Amino acid sequence: MADHWAAGDSALPIAGLEAISSVDRNAQYEQILAAYGSALVRVTASYESLPQAREDLLQEILLAIWKALPSFRGDCSEKTFALRVAHNRCLTHVWKRGKSPQSRADIPEVPDARKDPEALAIDARRRETLLAAIRALPVNYRQVITLALEDLTPAEIATVLGVTENNVAVRLNRARKALRRILEDRQ
Repeated sequence: MADHWAAGDSALPIAGLEAISSVDRNAQYEQILAAYGSALVRVTASYESLPQAREDLLQEILLAIWKALPSFRGDCSEKTFALRVAHNRCLTHVWKRGKSPQSRADIPEVPDARKDPEALAIDARRRETLLAAIRALPVNYRQVITLALEDLTPAEIATVLGVTENNVAVRLNRARKALRRILEDRQ
């Protein structure tokens, strides 16, 4: 098979491999943003309390998703793919910052595109308290609890974090207990 490139091709044969055209990549990126943009905002908010830093982190996540799209093979759902990229970028952000997350009472309400009864029942004050408590958790607990709140299954969380399902179950159990203690202490 000859190596060639033509500007009008939707699939570009290069060294025997098919590459995603920029049109397909744009469409896939826009689809991911439309479907999971609010989840990405919530994940970002769980790692950063300051509005400007949160916006910068979200931009880093969106750029990382764009750069990672050509390597997306479809082994997992787009949601799992996007959240894994987001969590990896958030971890890098936390490590670079080198200190525990700052807390702030003026956390904006992040609208949820889903009509989840649980999300509708939580008022703004509880959401702020919960988010502040999540930020107080160690990173490994924060990861699993944030993904669980995004309705990922333990198997999907394991895929996102690169750990076993058993490890997810243990971390999730410990994270819930720690979160419960933090919330009880704040009452």
